[in-house]
Amino acid sequence: MPHLRKEPLLQKLWNQKVLILMSVPFVIWLIVFRYIPLTGWVMAFQDINASNISIPYWDLAKQPIVGLKNFFELFADPTFLSIIRNTFAHAILKLTFGTVAAIIIAILINETRKGFFKRSVQTISYLPYFISWVVAANLVLEMLSPAGPINDILLTMGIIKQPVLFMGRPDLAYLIVALSDVWKNAGFGAIIYLAAMTGIDPQLYEAADMDGAGRLRRIWHITLPGIKPTVVILLIMNIGNMLMNAGFEQQYLLRNGLNFEYMDVLSVFVLRYGLQMVRFSYAAAAGVLQSIVSLILVFLANRVAKQLGEESLF
Repeated sequence: MPHLRKEPLLQKLWNQKVLILMSVPFVIWLIVFRYIPLTGWVMAFQDINASNISIPYWDLAKQPIVGLKNFFELFADPTFLSIIRNTFAHAILKLTFGTVAAIIIAILINETRKGFFKRSVQTISYLPYFISWVVAANLVLEMLSPAGPINDILLTMGIIKQPVLFMGRPDLAYLIVALSDVWKNAGFGAIIYLAAMTGIDPQLYEAADMDGAGRLRRIWHITLPGIKPTVVILLIMNIGNMLMNAGFEQQYLLRNGLNFEYMDVLSVFVLRYGLQMVRFSYAAAAGVLQSIVSLILVFLANRVAKQLGEESLF
């Protein structure tokens, strides 16, 4: 076998110069908006509040260090523990419902043979993704109001005898968050799974037809195994971002005085203490803790994927 000469690094970079130039704007964005703000983590170990808010950003290192005091205060606060519960509950429900719904939508669209109908359903399903949560939340509030269409349908079918105040029932808060997120984002998530389905060898379906396999068997034995690597990779990425993806705008706009206890999540907590109550160090400690837990989760998810013999991110 002839010896393959290794291409010099500079030559390799020159050959890929177009791709490198295309990636430069993203790298700049990543450094400016993701890495430089990490210097603010130092506030989590200091005591910066309304009394010394006027300090310049570059003088943060000159402020007195209080160590892990802010973190101890976080865990001693019973409100913070309930917020952690809400954040994990919202994130897990949204991840579970969203993944299952996106896969089902993708399968249904993939199994549709009528071209016009297929394109129409696909367009309608992912249009809510492009609506801001300001509009989407108002639609959800109108749909679930006592005079809204959901109550009208339930009254007409005889399921309820009087209108239900859905947004005033704390026990329904988690379910409302999960289902409204599915309505808004599942259609767009289905696009990724549809792309994965296009990579499945059509000969597998032809062989299954010749063996007399029905549609459900083809889906179970061909389609789902074919998109399994994509599902695993997306799950690893989503689990890593689970606390971040628990939401902010959605809970902030859907909460009220009756369901506040179950709509308060970590992102809303950081906003409230950081900007409204001007406790920068306390809010920074919560943000640091959120990032650390997210990092641990992505490593755990990646490890589980490796143990199960699936593709992993690293």
